Amino acid sequence: MATGDELKAAVSARRDLGPEFEDAVVESFLDKMGQEIDRRVDERLARSAPKAALPVINPNVADGQRLALAIVSLVLGTGATLAFVLTGNGAAYVVPIWIGIIIVNVIFNANRHKG
Repeated sequence: MATGDELKAAVSARRDLGPEFEDAVVESFLDKMGQEIDRRVDERLARSAPKAALPVINPNVADGQRLALAIVSLVLGTGATLAFVLTGNGAAYVVPIWIGIIIVNVIFNANRHKG
C-alpha cells in the first residue's frame, strides 16, 4: 500500500474504532511507516554504496587444512617437548622446536587474506 493509502486507512480506522483505539492505530501506522522508511533506505544504500570489499581467502588452502596444521603442530610439539624433557636429552632444543612450529603456522596462515 502507498504511504497516502496507509494514512487514509489509519484515519478511517480511527474514525471507525473511536478515540479509545487512537493510540493503537497511530502506533500501527508509525510502525508501518518506519518499516517503509527502513526498506527505502536499505534500497538506496544497496544501489549507491559500493560493495564492501571482503578479504579474499586463498582458495587453495581450506580452513580444514589450517585446523589440521594447528592440531598436528600441537601434537608434534608436545610430543617432542615430552620426549626431550623426560629423557633429559637436549632440553635446549625445546624452545627452538616451538619457535619453528610457530613460524611455520604464522607463514602458512599469513596468506589467508591475500588475493
